[in-house]
Amino acid sequence: MDADCSPVGLYFWPVVAVVTCIKLLLMPTYRSTDFEVHRNWLAITHSLPESKWYYDETSEWTLDYPPFFAWFECALSYGAELFDPAMLIVDNLNYASKGTILFQRLSVIGADLVFICAVKEFCSTLPGKKNKNEDLLSQPAFTLTLLLIGNFGLLIVDHIHFQYNGFLFGIMILSITRITQGRNLDGALWFAILLNFKHIYLYIAPAYFIYLLRCYCFTQANRDGSVRWSSLSLGRLVMLGSIVIAVFAVSFGPFIYMGQLEQILSRLFPFKRGLCHAYWAPNFWALYNVVDKALSTAGSRFGVISVNASTASMTGGLVQEFDHTVLPSIPPVITLICTVLSIMPAVYNIWRYPRGPKSFLRCLTLCAYGSFIFGWHVHEKAVLLVIIPLCLRKQAQVYILLSTVGHYSLFPLIFTSAETPIKVCLMMMYCILTFMCLGSLYRTTKKNSMVSILPRLQKLYLLGFIHLYIICEILLPLMPFTKKYEFIPLMLTSVYCAIGVLWSWLQLYRITLSDTTKLQVKQD
Repeated sequence: MDADCSPVGLYFWPVVAVVTCIKLLLMPTYRSTDFEVHRNWLAITHSLPESKWYYDETSEWTLDYPPFFAWFECALSYGAELFDPAMLIVDNLNYASKGTILFQRLSVIGADLVFICAVKEFCSTLPGKKNKNEDLLSQPAFTLTLLLIGNFGLLIVDHIHFQYNGFLFGIMILSITRITQGRNLDGALWFAILLNFKHIYLYIAPAYFIYLLRCYCFTQANRDGSVRWSSLSLGRLVMLGSIVIAVFAVSFGPFIYMGQLEQILSRLFPFKRGLCHAYWAPNFWALYNVVDKALSTAGSRFGVISVNASTASMTGGLVQEFDHTVLPSIPPVITLICTVLSIMPAVYNIWRYPRGPKSFLRCLTLCAYGSFIFGWHVHEKAVLLVIIPLCLRKQAQVYILLSTVGHYSLFPLIFTSAETPIKVCLMMMYCILTFMCLGSLYRTTKKNSMVSILPRLQKLYLLGFIHLYIICEILLPLMPFTKKYEFIPLMLTSVYCAIGVLWSWLQLYRITLSDTTKLQVKQD
């Protein structure tokens, strides 16, 4: 690969520098309660012994991430002590001195170095430009650098709202890179580490399990591509299992020794938080809630049913359990069944027709999709778990749709007036950048662009976001009834975005099944 087209060439670090400057400029912006959550975790892990980390309830924001993340917070706390030791006092609830803000903002920017290095590593596996006269935007490595390093969702979620998603996605991309390179054990090691940082990545665990079992542990196959159990390599299975077990032993072992496993699991999987998060994720259950709300409102108006506060609370913006009024209420087991059914075609496809890293990455994306669309108490921020891996795939139309929809669905997280111009400008810049990059990368003629090859219905849907923004952000706040029904803008945003999420999901499944059909015909 030529030096000028390598991701470590002239363009990679300037892109990183520009995006880092944007992150620094965002330091004084609004911060959510997650800022206090992580400050409290710094205090817990620094001031209390390990035996009390998962029992402390001084703050309502208790530690509910796996042990590796707790140790990550503990390591950060020694740096925090240099900025303001008072932030590490457990009883200092809602403490936000200038030193605290500066340190926590800088810690997120510093942790992003893992993400930056992982993107560089993945881009190094991509082919360089064949023609030196080609536009730089038509180079996969440069396009991917722009779309990942400058990802709109990571900017507002991590550097305004406040979280540590960047370095976690960096570990995920590094794991994917190792599998792409055929280094399956390394990929499994990094993914096991990732799970012990944040358990939301269980969403994509089925893709790893099936792919590694099928493509690493099975060394042979029948001519039709089907698996023979006699071809299972026990040595490889033991080696793979040993790596995963060793990582979990290092993470959970000390707490199991202290008899705290049950307590940790109760923190990691709190099923009493209700079907939906306070900010509705744009998934199937958002549509389900709205249908139930419409039916209950119509039934109440015509005197068919009576509505009480408990059944109507799903639109109140609170994190709690609630019952649907007309449609059946959904327990966690139903969401699990729906999620499993939604990912089964993708999992079966990779098991029956393994085609290397390409099929793995597609299966991983579909697993993330299914968990986001049908999962229990899904956070709207979890859409990034679909957007980031989809960006690594050559599915331009699907990515255009999902990135626009998914990123817009994050708007309710940043609701302060001072940050409104920031989120709108960053979103517009990222959308323009996405259209330019993918249009240049995948155009078939000089006259074609990403806009011209998008289906007409999809273009109309995307243009609808302009009207959605005007209605939710400008017109509805002026209406007198909005004070009583504050959930309406959020409901409209969730429902409209949910349509796009399901649409893009079906598009990706159609492409996957079409490719499978072609493979079957080729084998026959």
